[in-house]
Amino acid sequence: MQKSQALASLGQRGLLMPVWVKAALAANDRLKVYLTVLQAASSHAGHPDREALDLTRELDAAGLGNATWLHDLPSGASCIDGTLIVPELDRLISSLSDDLATMARPVLEACTDDAEPHLRVHQWQDWLDALHGEQLDKAQLHSLTHGDRHADDSVHLLIMDLHKQINHLAASLASEVIDGAHVWQLNDEDRPLVSAFMRGLNRTAPLKLDHPGLDTAATRDGDQLLLQNDIGTNDAHVLVMRVKGLDISLTYSDLHSSRFAFFQSLLAPLGASWSATESRVTADLNQGAAYSVGSALFACKDEAQLAQTLEGLGASIVFLIDWNRARKRLLHFVNKEGAITVLTAAAQAEVGHMAWLKAGGERLVFNAMQAAGAGAFRIGDRLDDVLGDAQAQNFLLDVMRLASEALLHGQPLALVADETRLLLSRQVQKRTTEFDLLDDHAAYCQALAQAVSDGLAHGHDSLHEVAQDLAARAKAWERRADHLVMQARQEAERQPRWQPVARLMALSDDVADALEEAAFMMSLIADHHQKGWNHDVRQALSRLARTVLQATQDHIKALAIARTLGSQSDASDSDAFLAATWNVLRAERQCDELLRHARRVILHAIDDAPSLMLANDLAMTLELASDRLLAAGYGLRELAFDKAGAQS
Repeated sequence: MQKSQALASLGQRGLLMPVWVKAALAANDRLKVYLTVLQAASSHAGHPDREALDLTRELDAAGLGNATWLHDLPSGASCIDGTLIVPELDRLISSLSDDLATMARPVLEACTDDAEPHLRVHQWQDWLDALHGEQLDKAQLHSLTHGDRHADDSVHLLIMDLHKQINHLAASLASEVIDGAHVWQLNDEDRPLVSAFMRGLNRTAPLKLDHPGLDTAATRDGDQLLLQNDIGTNDAHVLVMRVKGLDISLTYSDLHSSRFAFFQSLLAPLGASWSATESRVTADLNQGAAYSVGSALFACKDEAQLAQTLEGLGASIVFLIDWNRARKRLLHFVNKEGAITVLTAAAQAEVGHMAWLKAGGERLVFNAMQAAGAGAFRIGDRLDDVLGDAQAQNFLLDVMRLASEALLHGQPLALVADETRLLLSRQVQKRTTEFDLLDDHAAYCQALAQAVSDGLAHGHDSLHEVAQDLAARAKAWERRADHLVMQARQEAERQPRWQPVARLMALSDDVADALEEAAFMMSLIADHHQKGWNHDVRQALSRLARTVLQATQDHIKALAIARTLGSQSDASDSDAFLAATWNVLRAERQCDELLRHARRVILHAIDDAPSLMLANDLAMTLELASDRLLAAGYGLRELAFDKAGAQS
């Protein structure tokens, strides 16, 4: 399946020759490797006591490094009564035949008046198609691989002759590159237009990350400039633009009707006027399934608008890559309309969805929902059912923005996961104004507890750079939590009703301080202070950290219920609130016992003084965080009861 087939079906053969030549040169490299593999198989079969030739470099150079079957083929060959037995021979011959057709395509198209190349190519293709099974006799092997000009013709000789003709053909095209676009036979007035299109394309192209696609070709065809972009990898997904005067005519094909409609909406601000979309079926495209084709006209008033429209067209294409995969992933959290709304907003903001997919996609959000704590989400809950349509869509857009910014700046995927959990924790808690700061602060505490717990669970205390990164992130979160405390105090100075909130914020800030200190101690421990550390030590500390994490989640749950307590709440709300605060109390008591157990384990395992001190200090700091959480829990009870009493 070739992009050239799709272009031909759209009637734009003038753009195809450079595409065919480029594909033919790549096919030539692969064909040479296929013949080398056959020769290596013959050599090994004749001398099985010798090690088979290692063709790793040749395979890698031809882009076949992942074809392990080709790498293994020579070593599996054998010879019986002069006949070469080759496992995977059918697969090799099929690959050889396909690439021979690719290589011959530009030559045959360029010499339509000469029957000899057509006859020769077709004869050898028919000969290859007649080969079946796993056996090659000497004559067949000779016809495939020999390069003797004085002997009969061979596949190898045909490949060499085609290569020469392709080189002459490539030189005659006199192609050049303009900002990444492969162009030929342009007029001087065409170059600024190609540059405008590529300016938009190159602005957003980094959003596709390492995904293939967005190759652009351009040429002059009579009185119009032709531009083509291959978008991604599907053979029926092609974009062709024709610029004539101040008008742009765009032809677009897509195998997904929903993505076609999305692209139409994306181009609406550019003034696209679409013709009726038609469904086509082409035997060699999209496995014979139907695909959509439509045309749009952009009538520009002057050259400035023409350049601006071309730039906008170029910038929009990247958002089509893997669009349907992203849409399907979003359906776990929002409805069909919501998914398209999110993808449209991501495209309009030039954020895109590829980084979100790369960072984990739905797993990123599912993990954040799970980390939000018991009671926030139940099994089977969809994000928009809990947050509402608008808030769920805004959250997903923010996650896509976080992922794009992180990956484009080379930041770790773990940071995206942390920020997503933090963002969702904040979203879940936003219901009433006076509790917003408490919710935000509690979310930072939970993020700190989660990071420390994950760090111990995954052994980050033994990885210096990872532990340093954890400490840096924890410090940044602790500072943001401090700013929230200062904001609460400022509000309390202006409004007396904020004073209880400010007092509770101060208590909660001790939790953030303790957890940030724990993260800092882990960075010290990772700096070669783990002498005597074993599985038991890490397990004891990890149990402490998990218990503190659970307590932060229970505290968040209590906050969520507390903001709803009042004259309209019923007994079940009060019961749920008290249960959550009692869970914090039980966690503090459990941490007391876990601290004592951890000390016994540490003393038994560690003899080195610095390692012993730091392990004990880390355990004490985690237990201190549970103490501070208990104090914050009592403060929250007082605040909630006062709030309920004031409204009763």
